[in-house]
Amino acid sequence: MKDDSSIVKVVKKVLPSVVSITVSKYLEFFESSPSGPFGFQGFRGFLKRKKTKVGGGSGFIIDSNGIILTNRHVVEDPNAEYVVMLQNGKKFKPEILARDPINDIAVLKINSSTNSEKLSAIKFGDSSKVELGQTVIAIGNALGLFRNTVSSGIISGLSREITAQSDFSKEKTKLRGLMQTDAAINPGNSGGPLIDISGSAVGINSATVFGAENISFALPINNAKKDFEELKEYGRIRQPFLGLRYLLLDDEIKNRFGLPVNFGALVIAEPIEPGISIGFGEAVIPNSPAHRAGIRESDIILEFANKKITQKNTLSDVLVELEIGTKLPLKVLRNGTEKNLKIVLGEKN
Repeated sequence: MKDDSSIVKVVKKVLPSVVSITVSKYLEFFESSPSGPFGFQGFRGFLKRKKTKVGGGSGFIIDSNGIILTNRHVVEDPNAEYVVMLQNGKKFKPEILARDPINDIAVLKINSSTNSEKLSAIKFGDSSKVELGQTVIAIGNALGLFRNTVSSGIISGLSREITAQSDFSKEKTKLRGLMQTDAAINPGNSGGPLIDISGSAVGINSATVFGAENISFALPINNAKKDFEELKEYGRIRQPFLGLRYLLLDDEIKNRFGLPVNFGALVIAEPIEPGISIGFGEAVIPNSPAHRAGIRESDIILEFANKKITQKNTLSDVLVELEIGTKLPLKVLRNGTEKNLKIVLGEKN
């Protein structure tokens, strides 16, 4: 690990770019008061609303014009109010430019020009070049209480996959390609930067494993770079789209339905439950890329973009790495015969 003086220099360099994000909502509560002149003739109540802090997180400035990166789950509640606080204590109400639910990334903007506030931005690193054992530094707003919390450690794992649950929606999301680090990341650190020893952001602090020590995860910064570039070019974060419903196959499903293979994606309407016949809806959405490519219900997609589809390498896993508008090969099994199709990726509305 680098000596302490190197870490101190990096922290001083990037700290002005790290921000705190507070989350507030108006919550209703019932307040009672005596109805009689001396309080002995019963009570009556009043419904009141009070602005209450309900959460917090971190973020970091990536552009001196006020562009900030954080986690989507930090700012996912559309009914909440968000406030960004700079290192000097100045507060701003941010505009949420985009949310990326697949990669758990959000892009915010604050208008500091009216205050003549000069913003310092953190440079992007390259998460594809991060190596095991590399020194990293996590900075954030630990527990929503302790600003400028700094911890250092190493990259202890790459390409990790976890299932995270949103505090707001309670939805579970699979996050893939994460970097594992033993640098301490606490609730409230979410959205803060994971920095390399040169002071560049290589990740976005995202999650920790409750009940485990020294196991934390960060989103690779290259996902955020892609989102930021798309936002600048198209005004939105685009998501590739196939337009079909499917069920991933394994040995159990193969045996239950008498299928010829134990891998791939069975194109079928959802849901399917044990003891219940095939579900509802359309397996292939009309006029979608899948429909135009000639994919039919009951097809089994064996390969997509020359990659075998399995429980560990799903259609979604392959999809997020591809560019909208590209024409890609797709191999399906139909009535016992393999067919090679071509599909042009669309954009999800």
